[in-house]
Amino acid sequence: MFIKVKNKINIQMFHDVIDFKIHMWYYKVKEKEVMAMANIGYVRVSTAEQNTGRQFADFCEKGIHLDKVFEEHISGKDRQRPQLAAMIDYVREGDKVYIESYSRLARNTRDLLNLVHELEEKGVTVVSLKENFDTSTPQGRLMVTFMQGIAQFERDMIKERQAEGIAIAKAQGKFSKPITPKPDNWKELYNQYRQRELTAVSLANKCGISRSLLYKWIKEEKEG
Repeated sequence: MFIKVKNKINIQMFHDVIDFKIHMWYYKVKEKEVMAMANIGYVRVSTAEQNTGRQFADFCEKGIHLDKVFEEHISGKDRQRPQLAAMIDYVREGDKVYIESYSRLARNTRDLLNLVHELEEKGVTVVSLKENFDTSTPQGRLMVTFMQGIAQFERDMIKERQAEGIAIAKAQGKFSKPITPKPDNWKELYNQYRQRELTAVSLANKCGISRSLLYKWIKEEKEG
């Protein structure tokens, strides 16, 4: 009988330990879920005189509760924004970053994609109210792919226009390095070089030119 009671106690203790571990695991999971559900707002206006109230109003109208807001009063053309950097450093995996529109986060497609990619690398979702854009949805991911295609197209077009411009400039003789004039006492310096009174390095330094250009001048003198 003593053995049976002892066995019952051991079994009960075993069940108690299992229940405790299950409860601890459950609370840790719930705690992680709570931590992962932070809604972060990023609002920006170009100057200190402009008001961010409209952007906050848009969040309220959509019923979005923001746990933390980063408010910026600086132009979007500058990627080095203190509140933007603070927001990226603050967010954790599972967070959602809410913006009123793309333009609040970046001024061009390339910068926007870079920021979205940087946040996605941290496991953070980006939601834009105006464009109805959410990177956690299939539609949002499709939009990112579409924007990547546009950005690549824009880069290709810029390269093509640059190449065309260079070709036209070359054809018109405008795309060439400026000619460096020889100093007024070049003949005198060149004679000193021929008589070994000056080394090539000394002569180049006196003329303020590179040695490759110096050798070109010397070749011209010999051929002239």
